[in-house]
This record gives sequence, structure tokens and C-alpha cells, in this order.
Amino acid sequence: MAYRNPGSQPNQPGWRVRVVPNKFPALEPAGELNPLIGDLYQSLNGFGLHEVIIECPHAETNLARLTLDNIREVLSAYQDRMKAIRNEARLVHVTLFKNNGVRAGASLPHSHSQLIASPVVPVTIVEEIAAARAFYDSRQHSIFDELIRQERLTGERIFFESDRFIAFCPYASRFPYETCLLPKRQQSHYENLQPDDLTDLAYILKTVLCKLDQGLSNPPYNYVIHTAPFNEPELPWYRWHLEIFPRLTSVAGFEWGSGFYINPVFPETAARQLRDTVI
Repeated sequence: MAYRNPGSQPNQPGWRVRVVPNKFPALEPAGELNPLIGDLYQSLNGFGLHEVIIECPHAETNLARLTLDNIREVLSAYQDRMKAIRNEARLVHVTLFKNNGVRAGASLPHSHSQLIASPVVPVTIVEEIAAARAFYDSRQHSIFDELIRQERLTGERIFFESDRFIAFCPYASRFPYETCLLPKRQQSHYENLQPDDLTDLAYILKTVLCKLDQGLSNPPYNYVIHTAPFNEPELPWYRWHLEIFPRLTSVAGFEWGSGFYINPVFPETAARQLRDTVI
């Protein structure tokens, strides 16, 4: 898939954003699932899709430095690929992510992100949906609405808002300057975003990445979009969101052994610094 300038030809110059298969895929769209279920262990074949979203045609390493229109087209490409992939009945979920910098796992410097479509829902998404459903059943309203309400009570961890999104450093953040971009309006599936949503998302994502770029001297980072599975209807208790993890510290033995994270920067301190970073 490619967004191209008028009059340009496929696989020729003139593209602005394009999507290609990953040369070294984690999952491949060939074969059958062949589930193997034993007394203790179970497995599936490595069936799925692994694609690379090339975010611009020129030599740029930093998404924050692309234009708003360019970033919007990147976010739109995510959506278009998800809409196409959901027609494959065996694929139930898409993980969209970006590795920026060698320390964040990027093997190529050119600005790009990746998409992995899988036949099973990732454990992280299963746990988020289950916890959100439990809160909704007990309180009769969304945990995400409550999260926004609680963060606004003090405003200490919020560092930027747009018309449709809020950017904050989560309570008890695992990593320094960890950031969540959360929609203000309920929507569980990223692929169902409206055009105005994409425009505003491009604006707040560029702003947040510029603040991280300038405030932290272009740090390596990962970001990932959490979204509901294709085979679920609109979920009133779950909301898609985007998480950003600057890679300023390492996960080591204590974190692996305990599940606790040592974060040397309070989220309130991180949010204040990002709030004060002028771009």
C-alpha cells in the first residue's frame, strides 16, 4: 500500500508513505494455524502478518520532524491496513509499534514503524480488557473516564491536551517520562477513528514527540497502540490508547524477578518538565 502523488506509478518515486512486508518477519501469511495442545504446553504455527510502514521518502530518522500532514498520513496508513487485515478471519488483532533508535530495538535509522497481525489476542490486551470490564461492571462507568477525571483533579501528571486527546505521565509510571495519549471520547477500536480524530491525533503526537525530542535530547523510544480485537464489537468499557516509553533506563534483574519497576523520575516531575518544554 502507498500514498502517492498524482501521476506517479507503483514502485516508483512519488510515494509519500508506503507499507511493505518485513524482510525478516516474526509471523508469515502462509500455512495453517495447526494448534498443538498437550497436557501442559500448547502452540500455533507462526501464522500472521509483519509489515513495515515507511513514514517518508526522504532521509529522516525522527518522526517528530515530519510535517503534520505527513504524520497524519502515517496514522491513516495504520488505519487503512487494519481495515484490510480485519477481513482475514484467522487474524484477530493488530499490534502497531515504533522502535526509534538502536537502544529501542530499531535496526534501520530511516523513520518507520511496524505492524504485526496475529491469530491470537496479546496477553497485555486481554488483561487490560478484563480489568476494564471488571471496573465497568462494578462502577457502571468507564475506568478511562475515571482516569481522566482523577488526573484533572490535580493536573500534576497532565502535560498537554488537544481537542480530542490528553497526554499524561501515568501514576506509578514504569519508566522515566512514560507517556499515555488517551482519547477523551469513548472508542475501543483504533481502525474506527474518524478523519477529525486522525488530524487531532497527529497534532498531539507531534507535539508530545517534539517535547520529548527537545526536553530529553532526542531519546530512543518505543511507542505502541493498544486497541481492541477485530472479533469484538465496540466495547464500552475499553478505550484504545497510545503508550510511549523513552528508553533512558534498562530493565534488569530486579524488574525481571519481581515485576516491580525502579523509576528514578517521578511522573509528576516528568510531566512538569515536559509541560515547561517550549517547542
